[in-house]
Amino acid sequence: MINYYEILGIDFNATKDEIKKGYREMAKKYHPDKHTKPGEDAKYYEEKFKIINEAYEVLSSDEQKNL
Repeated sequence: MINYYEILGIDFNATKDEIKKGYREMAKKYHPDKHTKPGEDAKYYEEKFKIINEAYEVLSSDEQKNL
């Protein structure tokens, strides 16, 4: 099972603001446009960024978070 809290670098009891802050920090760190040069393989950053977005979607939604 994927640990979305670990992906965003936040505590299990994180507030919505802490979830958003963790998302923004990780998104900046792994955004493919910021860390790849033209012609460079960006697949690592693209996959990491997708996982970060998925973690944020799940944790920011009360409905999905409790599943």
